[in-house]
Amino acid sequence: MKTNAGSSRRQWLRQFGCGFGTLALADLLARESVAANSSDRAANPFAVLPPHFVPKARRIIFLYMPGGPSHVDLLDPKPRLEVDNGKPLPFEKPKLERTKTGNLLASPWKFARHGESGTEVSELLPGLASRIDDVCVIRSMVADNINHSGAALQMCTGEQAFSRPSMGSWLTYGLGTENQNLPGFVVVCPAPVFQGAQLWASSFLPSAYQGTLVRDLKEPIANLGGASAGTDRQRGKLDALKKLNELHRQNRAQNSQLDARISSFELAFQMQRAAPEAFDLSAETAATHKLYGTDRPESELFGRQCLLARRLVERGVRFVQLFDAPTNNVWDHHGGLRENLPKRCQAVDQPIAALLTDLKSRGLLEDTLVLWGGEFGRTPTAEGNNGREHHPFGFTMWLAGGGVRGGMTHGATDEFGWHSVENKVHVHDLHATILHLMGLDHERLTFRFGGRDYRLTDVHGTVVKEILA
Repeated sequence: MKTNAGSSRRQWLRQFGCGFGTLALADLLARESVAANSSDRAANPFAVLPPHFVPKARRIIFLYMPGGPSHVDLLDPKPRLEVDNGKPLPFEKPKLERTKTGNLLASPWKFARHGESGTEVSELLPGLASRIDDVCVIRSMVADNINHSGAALQMCTGEQAFSRPSMGSWLTYGLGTENQNLPGFVVVCPAPVFQGAQLWASSFLPSAYQGTLVRDLKEPIANLGGASAGTDRQRGKLDALKKLNELHRQNRAQNSQLDARISSFELAFQMQRAAPEAFDLSAETAATHKLYGTDRPESELFGRQCLLARRLVERGVRFVQLFDAPTNNVWDHHGGLRENLPKRCQAVDQPIAALLTDLKSRGLLEDTLVLWGGEFGRTPTAEGNNGREHHPFGFTMWLAGGGVRGGMTHGATDEFGWHSVENKVHVHDLHATILHLMGLDHERLTFRFGGRDYRLTDVHGTVVKEILA
């Protein structure tokens, strides 16, 4: 008669394990439970899991602006820059510098108050200004790296130097996804960006949790056509293949890549039926396309990305990350600020406003968290005479929906926009807050690898409770 080795070992530990001590026994039993759960997860990696506590949000859309948007030109007005335009910064710059920027550079664009909240927004973002009462603007963000590669890694994975699981990977690992026929984590990135796939990789988490990359919105995922032999015949082939794969895996050590490959066959079969409909933007009305700006050349690409994001979260995808990337790092304005920043804003402003409007009208915004920002901001001082350098010392991001208080600003930089001086929010704090909104305790969402428990926030992070609804 066959016995369950794990069950037998647990019975032995309970009966004879007193010599190990209570803590050691508990640890061994916990490891048995983790191993059993790992086996279950390998068979069904996207199964919905209960959160640690009642969540405010069920899904996330991360609007990522690679290169670093200029906070002092968009969402953090600094009248002092106008007064002292062209003068030297009146204090010593941090030692962490890339280049020696020049004197202070006032924003060429005007700010005005909008909404009942009276939040100040640049004239470059009229669409966002119209939705500002749904938005929480954090003006006190800080990061640790001044270069794109390290800063982008930290923003997307929590770690600036080594490969770590991305935010979307952690969330799908911790919660699963509500639609088993679609990927749990989708990345739309039309062009390569710094660090590329590391920004949506699963690293040491099982490979099933890496982001599904979409480059071409006209053909989002290759080979999605149905089987020529018919669905029933394909189902029979997959069932037979699954049995052979299980036999192959039985006598081998746990291998996440092998488990992911086996589960990918089933996901691919399900996607052949569900994904073509989900990714089909032609099903939307002309009025909806006009709302998102897909009928205008300047906003067509990001408009399609935002519209796709709404369709995906509406169908149960857990995490969608959109890169504004018609080319690499388009928000990296070392020069050409006056010409190129307005172009980027024209590309994304109407689609983002449409996304917030559309989510709210469908009752989705209250449990969909929308996050906007880049890896850092830009210096209040000039690079050349028409550019700004990288700036991780104080910059701006915003959140909307999903349990966040709308119509508010949180934190502040100094009067020049250089240092975060009030209610500082580190990237780790942002990640802790995002997990909290999704019902996850950032200190409990861990994965054991290389002899230690890892988490998205490493050993840092505090939930920013002031911005919670």
